[in-house]
Amino acid sequence: MQHPFHTARIMPVQKEAYQHKNIELAVLRLDELHPVISGNKWYKLKAYLAHAAQQQKKAVLTFGGAYSNHIVATAAACAMYGFQSIGIIRGEAPNVLSPTLLDAQQYGMHLHFISREAYRAKWIPPEVYGPFKKWEIYEIGEGGYGAKGAEGSMDILKSLPAESYTHIIAAVGTGTMLAGLVKAAAKHQQVIGISVLKNNFSVQEAIQKLIAASTKKFQIVHDYHFGGYAKHTPELLQFMSDWYHGTGIPIDFVYTAKTFYAAELLIQKDFFKPGSSLLLIHSGGLQGNRSLPPGALPF
Repeated sequence: MQHPFHTARIMPVQKEAYQHKNIELAVLRLDELHPVISGNKWYKLKAYLAHAAQQQKKAVLTFGGAYSNHIVATAAACAMYGFQSIGIIRGEAPNVLSPTLLDAQQYGMHLHFISREAYRAKWIPPEVYGPFKKWEIYEIGEGGYGAKGAEGSMDILKSLPAESYTHIIAAVGTGTMLAGLVKAAAKHQQVIGISVLKNNFSVQEAIQKLIAASTKKFQIVHDYHFGGYAKHTPELLQFMSDWYHGTGIPIDFVYTAKTFYAAELLIQKDFFKPGSSLLLIHSGGLQGNRSLPPGALPF
């Protein structure tokens, strides 16, 4: 499938703290690709959607939570490419849908709420198959996890003049995007993932599975989850405000804020050798911020 969106730009970020350490830092603005199918979402989805089209599927089914970037991006992409979308949503149906799920519905997604226990088992309610034959539904894993998600994510670096960077840094949830970055990175580049989940040590194996026999090295940093997935602290929200005022780049507390915060702390702690050049992947998706009280952020 052809890339239907804006071209991502690399935006240098200059701060005295970086210059003092002789570190260059730039942000790959994947958040500017599309207002809904934002950031890495398109890259993780496109190979799946192409495969679904080849197999003449009529519907695409996937999994996510009430503020899932992946859910709303899948709904929008399916509307764009003529698939019915089906979302299996973690937790009981609320009295009022989140803004994210309302948007997904507007893009035509059929929502099915299941208990957290059933969700962990990735159970699919029988009523999903009412309008469709089973073979007509194409299933995509939560967050786009899988070989095709990693395959599409390789294009994030392939489409860029990124060879000059010594380090590629990105958030890690399922590990799908990071697997693609590892596979696409040049031999001299170190790929570092910032885990946004607490004690998510199994992600190392999940990424290794996606990069198969590749011997390329990558590193997962587990110290900047701020309490766990979708958790935040006043310190993190303050960082988000300061970062936006200093750079003009909006970030979210679920993924990118933790990643960018970690990069700054690691620079302060001399994690990177002087002369290093860092490319931070802005993986897009600001849906999580919609769960914050009005006025919590300046953007």
